[in-house]
Amino acid sequence: MTPGPEFVRHRPAHDGPIHLAPADPAWARQYAEVEARITEALGRTAVVVEHVGSTSVPGLDAKPFLDVVLLVPDPGDEAAYVTRLEEAGFLLYVREPDWHQHRFFRGHDPEVQVHVFAVGSEEAERMLAFRDHLRTDEADRALYLETKRTLATRTWARVQDYADAKSDVVEAILSRALSTTAPDGAHPSTPARPGKPSADS
Repeated sequence: MTPGPEFVRHRPAHDGPIHLAPADPAWARQYAEVEARITEALGRTAVVVEHVGSTSVPGLDAKPFLDVVLLVPDPGDEAAYVTRLEEAGFLLYVREPDWHQHRFFRGHDPEVQVHVFAVGSEEAERMLAFRDHLRTDEADRALYLETKRTLATRTWARVQDYADAKSDVVEAILSRALSTTAPDGAHPSTPARPGKPSADS
């Protein structure tokens, strides 16, 4: 049996609809400041830092949380980055060593969610492909926005349940994104777990 996530800090139940904020040009500026904090804290350990999720797509409504992909040489070597990230204001909430070695951090002012993966992570590549496709494909951007708006009005016990509910649409869009970005049209061999970061925001 595959171990599940390890919750380092408690996250309270949501029990309500999802608040989607209108697209805000300030998100790009806020992200630049967050990226600077991360790179200053980690130096060369932060091999790749990228803005992902709906706040990274101009014109797309989103939960007002900045999603960040951070690639490090070895997520299992937590001594190389966890303390320094926490000192910079990003607290570790979840470990998922059996799912792409994922670690999940949260920060405030602005609200930030940092997803740590290893350099070369297929899941990180999926997240970036999804973002890049939505930035350029108007039809899929509209489809995703309509899906988000429809689901956001429902009551959700957990925000993750809202993310899970978007999975079919996300996977369809991602399939189109990957078919245009992969040189041979092949998709990565490791599927995303429904509702995980590629479907975030």
